[in-house]
Amino acid sequence: MIKLKTVKDQIGKELQIPYFPAKIISLVPSQTELLFYLGMGAKVVGVTKFCVHPLHARSKTIIGGTKKFNFDKIYRLSPDLILGNKEENYAQGIFELGKNYPVWVSDIFNLQDATDMIMQIGQLVNKADRANQLVTKIEDRFSSLEAMKTKKGRALYFIWREPYMVAGGNTFINAMLEYAGFENAAAHLDRYPELSEEDIKKLNPDYLLLSSEPFPFTTKYINDFQLKFKSKNIHLVDGEYFSWYGDRLLGAADYFEKLSV
Repeated sequence: MIKLKTVKDQIGKELQIPYFPAKIISLVPSQTELLFYLGMGAKVVGVTKFCVHPLHARSKTIIGGTKKFNFDKIYRLSPDLILGNKEENYAQGIFELGKNYPVWVSDIFNLQDATDMIMQIGQLVNKADRANQLVTKIEDRFSSLEAMKTKKGRALYFIWREPYMVAGGNTFINAMLEYAGFENAAAHLDRYPELSEEDIKKLNPDYLLLSSEPFPFTTKYINDFQLKFKSKNIHLVDGEYFSWYGDRLLGAADYFEKLSV
């Protein structure tokens, strides 16, 4: 008989999981990367099509996207632990999976939530020591972050175009913008608001930051933004460092330090 333990996830839901999960599905790219960092790659049986790090994660069974699961594939894999996220996944899909499998859901708004998640997943997969070591490294690096003291100015962080969408307050990106030395010009707006061209002009940010994800902004969009908003301070930024909350945080502090705007 498999020995089970009762745990709580970050949305307060209790679930029972095996003490040593043998077949794990990750529905979240940053948590997939974390599992491999913790040495659990061999136990990962399924990932989403967006789980692109590390490279060999792509050899696992692809169970769909973060917002649309292939339930038949998941049922065939018969996982004993599924890792999800409240924001990145969809509630109905998580609910359906929860009828048959233990689904541990993270909910991340700031650095503390992220480090708590890392430690909790470390405990779930019997890698607590490695997870705690990772958290110590992340906390040490962020505590000495000079970028946070630079006060670069007010910024809008774009995640989409047509319509324009930005990261507002109450988001992990908002917290990372502060660490990078920016004041979020949309911090008074909730989550991921849509903005018109007029809205953007009224906010009058010092910087327009075009993220590499989820919309893949590239250099070809800079001229378009310059023409529309008469701004020279338009920069492409690596969205993974602003929005991934696993071991990628190890490199985020260095990225923020070197971010030239």
